[in-house]
Amino acid sequence: VTELVLDNCRSSNGEIEGLNDSFKELQFLSMANVELTSLAKLPTLSKLRKLELSDNVISGGLEVLAERCPNLTYLNLSGNKIKDLGTVEALQNLKNLKSLDLFNCEITNLEDYRDSIFELLQQITYLDGFDQEDNEAPDSEDDDDEGDEDDDDDENEAGPPGEYEEEDDEDDGASDLGEGEEEEEVGLSYLMKEEIQDEEDDDDYVEGGDEEEEAEGVRGEKRKREPEDEGEEEED
Repeated sequence: VTELVLDNCRSSNGEIEGLNDSFKELQFLSMANVELTSLAKLPTLSKLRKLELSDNVISGGLEVLAERCPNLTYLNLSGNKIKDLGTVEALQNLKNLKSLDLFNCEITNLEDYRDSIFELLQQITYLDGFDQEDNEAPDSEDDDDEGDEDDDDDENEAGPPGEYEEEDDEDDGASDLGEGEEEEEVGLSYLMKEEIQDEEDDDDYVEGGDEEEEAEGVRGEKRKREPEDEGEEEED
């Protein structure tokens, strides 16, 4: 398991039942709104990179994170009971931390809150979704969507056989229905055309017969004239 979402579950005595050190491959863990009061019973998750802990009642004890999740790059503590810089100072040991979210915590009401956090945690790039120049952090979900679009394009180019087969089946069904309707129409028109063709053939036959009779009459006249012409030549 590399991703685990436990949002809206209920913790008991600061822990989630079943969440233990056996999740060695875990990279993303979300425990939003689970009434978590402490991180003391958080298991060791050495490969964890993203941790969502928003809307809980955590007020301190953040030093545990550096011990058990040393490779964290993203930490969301928004909506918790964090009030002062001293509590956040424990995050200095998270050397890979790039993004920290403390939105809706009391600490955000401090004067020069952002400047103080960036000075205290010099390893982070984004605080509450923005860097020091107020540039918004790229949304990882958007990146995933772009990846999905690329995959869709590849699928459209290569095309899994299953999809094409389904389309072919639908086309076949539509063509079968169309052919059935066309067959009925063609059947009637074909019979009508046959009758018309038969009438035309009869007319052609009669006309052809007359022409043949005329041609035979002409040939008969020629035969009659030829002997007469020969006789006249002999007399000459």
